Amino acid sequence: MIDKPGGRPIPWLLPDAIEEVLPPAAQSLEVLRRSALDACRHWGYELVVPPAIEYLEALLSGAAHDLDLQTFKLTDQLSGRMMGVRADITPQVARIDAHQLRRDGVVRLCYAGTVLRARPEEPAGSRNPLQLGAEVYGHSGVESDVEIIALMAEVLGQAGIRNLQVDLGHVGLFRGLVAEAALSQVDESLLWDALQRKATGDLAELLERLDLSASLRARIAALSSLNGGVEVLAEAREVLAGSGPTVLADIDLLATVVEALQRWLPALELHIDLGELRGYRYHTGVVFAAYAPGESLELARGGRYDDIGAVFGRARPATGFSTDLKALLRAAEGRPGQAPETGSAILAPWGSDESLHKRVKALRAAGEVVVWSLPGDGSNARAIGCDRQLQCTAEGEWRVAPL
Repeated sequence: MIDKPGGRPIPWLLPDAIEEVLPPAAQSLEVLRRSALDACRHWGYELVVPPAIEYLEALLSGAAHDLDLQTFKLTDQLSGRMMGVRADITPQVARIDAHQLRRDGVVRLCYAGTVLRARPEEPAGSRNPLQLGAEVYGHSGVESDVEIIALMAEVLGQAGIRNLQVDLGHVGLFRGLVAEAALSQVDESLLWDALQRKATGDLAELLERLDLSASLRARIAALSSLNGGVEVLAEAREVLAGSGPTVLADIDLLATVVEALQRWLPALELHIDLGELRGYRYHTGVVFAAYAPGESLELARGGRYDDIGAVFGRARPATGFSTDLKALLRAAEGRPGQAPETGSAILAPWGSDESLHKRVKALRAAGEVVVWSLPGDGSNARAIGCDRQLQCTAEGEWRVAPL
């Protein structure tokens, strides 16, 4: 924070990577939030609103323990217990499904709310994203993976994102190969890190010092290069042919997802990356991320995370996606099909005329924005979003006229 000359902080400066949204962007953001939640509702997803703060053990339970370093912590003045400000809403929704709702069968839930993170997830990123997401609980089949990816594509499409690319992977391939190798947790973590960084030199050096067969070493190393179009899946079947049945089954499962998405969304560009292990400790199956042309950062991401509710007493298969609406809005600005938000309000003269008040009320009921022109206000009408005005005719009728 920049200090005043006397050494005191400037009171209106925000913390690094914490931002506020001003007009007219705030209105555009709210329109985007509503349209995204409406899309989820039309697909049968029920809205939940988890609290912004919970006891720490609930926020960081089970697979969510990786959020520890991202979570702001404080002491509850009422109970003396540690609390945390949510850094991700997904674990909260899993708690709601497992402990609060406790329904049998498939449950579809969606949410939207601000999260707070100790550090931005990428350079120049936000520490207070507006996270929106959708989750399917109680279904372990590939169909729910396809559904959630298709819903994600619709949400991004409604935001104005065109030519969407979805990267697909499956963390089960790496898990299966690691299980064959019987690696220690330390070596597993080192391999994971090298694959995530696409550091082929580090990966080769690490594999060389491990006591593995040449064929298994080659199969693990191959994950770093198995990326590209959907034809990569055929190559993967050949390269990983000597692997255990779970690895080969995961390739087939990923191929089923690809075939279904090609039927559902033929315009969707699909990219396969079998070395993509983001969220490896969290996800259990298919993982995916969405990108737009010209954007280096992902616009949405998700995957399968079965048994997430186990820590809350009810293990459930689950899959879902999430996106930062603020980042999505920035990416959508100026793209074809995304109409900019423009001012379209009506200026009404201040007065006590009963017919004027009835006209204003009727216009607002019809969806128009009507702004009272307060006495003494010298603001420019167009500066406050007005492009029309109410005028009284000689017959005493209030009509809308151009400014």
